[in-house]
Amino acid sequence: MSPLTLLYQDEHLVAVHKPSGLLVHRSALARGETEFLLQRLRDQIGRRVYPVHRLDRPTSGVMLFALTPEVAASLCQAFSEQQIDKRYLAVVRGVAPERERLDYALREEDGTRPKVDMPAMPAATEIIRLDSVELPIQIDRYPKARYSLIEARPLTGRRHQIRRHLSRRGYPIIGDAKHGKSVHNRFFAHQLNAPRLLLAATQLAFEHPVLGQRIALECALDAPMTKLFHHFGWAGHLPLNRRRRVPVTEALPLT
Repeated sequence: MSPLTLLYQDEHLVAVHKPSGLLVHRSALARGETEFLLQRLRDQIGRRVYPVHRLDRPTSGVMLFALTPEVAASLCQAFSEQQIDKRYLAVVRGVAPERERLDYALREEDGTRPKVDMPAMPAATEIIRLDSVELPIQIDRYPKARYSLIEARPLTGRRHQIRRHLSRRGYPIIGDAKHGKSVHNRFFAHQLNAPRLLLAATQLAFEHPVLGQRIALECALDAPMTKLFHHFGWAGHLPLNRRRRVPVTEALPLT
């Protein structure tokens, strides 16, 4: 088993590239699973780690962990108060809007009660179309297939927010078995060797709870998504593994 890619580490926290398909920790969803990100990271760095946010199992990208309960509490509060800047890249069906704010309330999906019984909570996501491609093949009812590369910035933290917002707007993420369309998912899996949800957490910026600096992290894509970007001519949008420390008062343009 290859080691996890560490994006940042100090005595207070650590950030890692979570692979697609890996659960963060044991839960009711972990039926028969024996491998989890939390345990792998703990064993790799030899320290106890505390998750401070979540990424869906099929989503890859930058994931932040605290190394003490005190730092975990501070970071959890920052996430809950939307003080963390998160950016994702997603490949979606269709030619998405150039720029739009998706503002659709979402019912929580915690698995304990039917979704219809859950309250609808405010949810907002900003999206930008970075690129698009048209393939001269018929996959669905149209003679040509069109796809877009989207940058998504969730302004709230609802479960599956980006996936649900894009699907509701009519641009489901490729590889999303629940909110997408199977014929396109199969095409990408079998013809383009991309058998995964094409959603990656690529940027994370936050105020360090101890050092008093703003940390900006960028996470490269995994091999299937990287190959797909090259195939579609989107290599110029590929993120890199890199980090920056800047004063909290300095504006940090990530795009």
